[in-house]
Amino acid sequence: MVPPKPGSADTPIPDESAVDGAQRTGGGPPIDWDALPGPLRLRLAELAACALDEVRPSDVPAQLRPVVRFAPAKRAKLGQPALIAALRDSGVFRTAVVDWCRNHRAAALALDDADPVAVAAAAVLLGSPVAPHYVELISFRAEQVQLRTERDSATARADRLTADVERLRGELAEAKQIADRIGGENSAEADRLRKRLREQGVRLKQAKDGAEHALSELERMRSEHKAAFEEIVAERDRERARAQEERRRADRASAEVEVARQSAREARQGDEVRLALLLETLEGAVGGLRRELGASGSGPRPADVVQRVRAHSGATGEVPDVVTLDRLLALPAVHLIVDGYNVTKTGYPELPLSDQRDRLAHQLAALSARTGAEVTVVFDGADVLAVPTAGPRGVRVLFSEPGVQADDVIRDLVSAEPKGRQVVVATSDRAVATSVRRRGAYAVSSAMLLARLNRV
Repeated sequence: MVPPKPGSADTPIPDESAVDGAQRTGGGPPIDWDALPGPLRLRLAELAACALDEVRPSDVPAQLRPVVRFAPAKRAKLGQPALIAALRDSGVFRTAVVDWCRNHRAAALALDDADPVAVAAAAVLLGSPVAPHYVELISFRAEQVQLRTERDSATARADRLTADVERLRGELAEAKQIADRIGGENSAEADRLRKRLREQGVRLKQAKDGAEHALSELERMRSEHKAAFEEIVAERDRERARAQEERRRADRASAEVEVARQSAREARQGDEVRLALLLETLEGAVGGLRRELGASGSGPRPADVVQRVRAHSGATGEVPDVVTLDRLLALPAVHLIVDGYNVTKTGYPELPLSDQRDRLAHQLAALSARTGAEVTVVFDGADVLAVPTAGPRGVRVLFSEPGVQADDVIRDLVSAEPKGRQVVVATSDRAVATSVRRRGAYAVSSAMLLARLNRV
């Protein structure tokens, strides 16, 4: 039976009750969710993980609420059991996933795809009558892969046993020669050699028995799986015959062209910003007059094009003391990046988080006004319900997106800077400090920055 094409008049548009009915009572035998093969479980988990961000909070089952806080790239791997259980038990959540696929990834619901795993996932989500058959096919294929692996292992074991047999035969021949040469001279030595010869004979027999058993097991496995393998090959040929290769190739090429254009635009924007900042830094280093004349420069900075933050939001090493920090902040066009909560929880952890942010931002504004340095402070945005619309003058305040750590945003800020520009990162996190030094930035501890801020 050929599944209906997506978008045709025969394509079913299931609602929640229809999907539950097809998977439990109608449309064929029920699906055993606990026995789904690994590739199909991964495919369903990936679709459900992608749809989580757009599912209404009221439609998210209770067991998935911890999974929502995971990074999108890690949800399918770390939360796979919870995602599969939610698809199995919650018709509302399963319908929400189907709606998301229909709006954002219509190809995921196609029942005429050449990939049986993709078709099986679509059939399971849509409650198609062919879903149990595709699940059985994928399980059968996974079993065949395992059996082929076991067959190869048995073959290798047989080869090793054959090599042992040959080695033991050589040792046996050598022992016989030694026994023949000294048999008439020393009867005690001859008895010892005869004993060894008997032991070698026992080992040889054991090796032969093991090799014969392995060979017989291999032949049995070959005879059992030959017919199954031929059926898999025939099924694969039929699937290839049904595939519409030209349409998929055109869609894939169009998507790749669009991605390439977007990547080119982003790369060009980043290069233009880096080039503009490099020219500005060179002008400051040569003339030394930009700060005195009040010419702060215009246009975007590399930190303004770093992704994964919400809207509005040289030589390297560790700075040893405040004097060295002052010398760095006096350099032309230096960029100070601050790990916000790492500094505030070191200096004044007793304050509420909002007060911590305000106090640090105003202290950094005073430091920026005195030194002329570009200052960016990054906070984790997971617990921030409303991002402030403005910050103190001279300080760029960024909040990471939900699911993204401020540490990763800091690394992106350092990587966005052009080579040759001096960048100072204030944090006591060893992992962050090590990573930014590798990217060409200086690392200063939170306590040292607080000491410098208290002097302003």
